[in-house]
Amino acid sequence: MRILVVEDTEDLADAIVRGLRKLGYAVDWAADGHEAEELLRREPYQLVLLDIMLPGIDGPALLAQLRRRRNATPVLMMTARSQVDVKIDLLDLGADDFIVKPFDLRELEARCRALLRRSHGMASSRTEFGNILFDAAAKLVQVEGRPVELGAREFRLLELFLGNLGAVMSKEDLMDRLFSLDQPTALNAIELYVSRLRRKMQGSSMEIRTVRGLGYVAEIRNGE
Repeated sequence: MRILVVEDTEDLADAIVRGLRKLGYAVDWAADGHEAEELLRREPYQLVLLDIMLPGIDGPALLAQLRRRRNATPVLMMTARSQVDVKIDLLDLGADDFIVKPFDLRELEARCRALLRRSHGMASSRTEFGNILFDAAAKLVQVEGRPVELGAREFRLLELFLGNLGAVMSKEDLMDRLFSLDQPTALNAIELYVSRLRRKMQGSSMEIRTVRGLGYVAEIRNGE
């Protein structure tokens, strides 16, 4: 999952970026509103963490611009203002959630999981797909009760496939969602991660098919 963090306080931004990357998310950072606006026009993101007070374009103005372009990317506002009127204004502008500074990074991670889960149509963090149990909060994967050990990026790749069952995903799309801008990689890295995931998920109800010239599609086999 690709996340954009828009925060001008470097120490806080660094802590957020490191924490989310440790969980396997691809994370980019913008320190001001103008840089964030450029990235949002150019790059695909599944979630935006947006501070209110920013140099250049402030958070509410950036959010309004995003929604005027009919961009429905989930936005979590980060604010030091706890007044109810401020929260109402942000929600009315199109924010999906907000968190008040200072906050515990564990709460931020939980709110990120919830927004990403909803955007993929998953009602709960703990979901069953055939004989697969997938728990995003616990970072747990089981196949017929057997735990499956996945690396952070393999876990996110599985999450992508389970959230897009039946849809063909190109290698470019997978790369955009798994790697940050400062983590350049080649397309054959995606082939490697898919190969590893297939091997580790052997015996599961999920089949990851290669669609020649297009990418990959994950499906849950009938009767499993």
